[in-house]
Amino acid sequence: MTYTNFTVETDADGIALVTWDMPGKSMNVFTAEVLEELNAIIDATVADKAVKGVVITSGKFSFSGGADLSMIKSLFSVYQDEKARDPATAVQKLFDLVGRMTGLFRKLETCGKPWVSAINGTCMGGALEMSLACHGRVASNAKGVKMALPEVKVGIFPGAGGTQRVARLTDAQSALQMMTTGQSLTAARAKAMNLVHQVVEPDQLIPAAKQMIKDGLKPVAPWDEKGFKAPGGGIWTPAAAQLWPAAPAILRRETSGNYPAALAILKCVYEGLQVPFDTGLKIEQRYFTQVLQTTEAYSMIRSLFISMQELGKGARRPEGQPKTELKKVGVVGAGFMGASIAYVTAAAGIAVTLIDRDMEAAGKGKAVAEGLVKESVGKGRVTQDEGMALLARITPSADYADLSDADLVIEAVFEDRDVKKAVIGAVEAVLPEGAVFATNTSTLPITGLAKSSKRPADFIGIHFFSPVEKMLLTEVIRGKETGDRAVAVALDYVAAIKKTPIVVNDTRGFFVNRCVLRYMSEAYDMLIEGVPPAMIENAAKMAGMPVGPLALNDEVAIDLSLKILKAAVADLGDKAVDIRHMQLVTRLVEGEGRFGRKNSKGFYDYPPKPGKKSLWPGLKDLYPQKKAEEIDVNVLKQRFLATIALEAARTMEEGIVTDPREADVGSILGFGFAPYTGGALSYIDGMGVKAFVDLCETLAKTYGRQFKPTALLKDMAAKGETFYGRFDPYGVKTAA
Repeated sequence: MTYTNFTVETDADGIALVTWDMPGKSMNVFTAEVLEELNAIIDATVADKAVKGVVITSGKFSFSGGADLSMIKSLFSVYQDEKARDPATAVQKLFDLVGRMTGLFRKLETCGKPWVSAINGTCMGGALEMSLACHGRVASNAKGVKMALPEVKVGIFPGAGGTQRVARLTDAQSALQMMTTGQSLTAARAKAMNLVHQVVEPDQLIPAAKQMIKDGLKPVAPWDEKGFKAPGGGIWTPAAAQLWPAAPAILRRETSGNYPAALAILKCVYEGLQVPFDTGLKIEQRYFTQVLQTTEAYSMIRSLFISMQELGKGARRPEGQPKTELKKVGVVGAGFMGASIAYVTAAAGIAVTLIDRDMEAAGKGKAVAEGLVKESVGKGRVTQDEGMALLARITPSADYADLSDADLVIEAVFEDRDVKKAVIGAVEAVLPEGAVFATNTSTLPITGLAKSSKRPADFIGIHFFSPVEKMLLTEVIRGKETGDRAVAVALDYVAAIKKTPIVVNDTRGFFVNRCVLRYMSEAYDMLIEGVPPAMIENAAKMAGMPVGPLALNDEVAIDLSLKILKAAVADLGDKAVDIRHMQLVTRLVEGEGRFGRKNSKGFYDYPPKPGKKSLWPGLKDLYPQKKAEEIDVNVLKQRFLATIALEAARTMEEGIVTDPREADVGSILGFGFAPYTGGALSYIDGMGVKAFVDLCETLAKTYGRQFKPTALLKDMAAKGETFYGRFDPYGVKTAA
């Protein structure tokens, strides 16, 4: 029998080698067709008496990334359709649907013939769950081999037997740590956790897997053997008595109870280890069905799995524009930002010319890249040779003529219009026809800067976030005269350096910084009201933000906040800013000399290492303090999330952001907006626009006009609309 996604070859020893190699895909993923074919292969190999055992591996560089988008989408669409048709049976049908993969892997595990998974590369989610159902697991020691059950990061959990098998192969604490964080394991770590049996050289992978079968591998899982005991003895042991009372408290400390899937993992393991394996699978299936019905799961999967993949694959790329293969990129400004941009560009295999005012300054920029390479080599991310090759692609220079053959030039000089104007002129004097000029400005409108350009159609903004090598998001900003080709080139570049792009139209602060400024401004309001600083920071984290607004302001730099406030007054007048905010920030910067982390004193004090930062005691003396018990922490949480979501809604209303996927993904990747909500607009859609408008009107009465809902929101509330309904991303044109 022939298959679309697999090949099956049986050798002279009766061992069938099943190679998973999906046509037209760079990575194997589970689809309905793949599951059907895998089921047929199990049946065929069981029926064939000549087959003594089966080795399953991948024909690609990686093993598998887990479930396909289409499978994930179908779970939600089927449930919604059934719920509309017959609410009484909708949950049962969802339960049956999510049990398909569980049932298939259990069928493999109990088929009576030994199966070995030969893991040659990245093995994620359902692919690892399938491997755990095999009787033997051999992994290559190649650098690219990573194993994980990362589902919790997108709002769900390992629901195809993962919670039951991992907890029966390794100790409960390691199992919980792995699954509640979604952490990746190296092959060596997976072996230490007893998740794989052998780690071998890449060229020995298949022979080693076959040898396990030749050596008499039993086609029975440990938990199907009589007398099986979980590592550590299960639930009713002295060690478990220490782990389980603490586990929910630790999880709550880390998640503030915002992630239903993470708590469900604890329940699956705790309850599953007390019952027979098949009953444990049923428990997992029920919790998985329950979690799939939550707003958090729907919103997180949509934004962090589906939308991120779609945007990363060019969902917003203008149609009809040929793909650009970038051979050389110029970076002007060899400071930390410019040097980091040069580093990620060179890491993508692109030659970079790094320009500064003299060779000494340009050389310092390359030294920053050398430091980043040294760190990567030290952590095993790249080899010494790969690091040297990367650095060889970065050429420091003080001569603009070296940009005469560049496909793209990115300027990363000071946030000063005159300095940027001079750079634009110098670059365009040598830049070849058709090359694109990009500015990395974070605050200055692109359309204004483009007035200094002789070819504004080829002028665009590419806004990176610091630290460039770690941050996943890049904003591509379109000026009024920016052409489609420039947008396409920018998106091709962002794809090459493996970042996720959002395309926004021009405005002061673009999208991300506008939202971040609202977050920090609300914290200023709270300080002025007398809310204790520690309560401000803790409430923000409880709301799901990764960093409190005061700590974030220290990272951004308080003196930069002052510059932004002053620039807003200069450009837009006194009413553009809250005078109380200006007074607070001016006092911190000019009165107290507190600039933020960069001078070791801001809203926090930063002692020399290994000392830990702590809130500056003088903060509580700036304004009369309220008693903590008089303040409703839930209102503080609502204020933080609502003020950011309102700003995101304003950008949609103003046409700055035109696709809700970009507002959601941008808010999470750009500054960590409560990921469990699915992003700033999904937060509104999740509670319902009418409920959000009501919340904002309530907050506005007490805390100020910044909470007044916009005309768009009121109109959507009256019509019962959502952002994903009104601004359907699948019905819009690709250009911004």
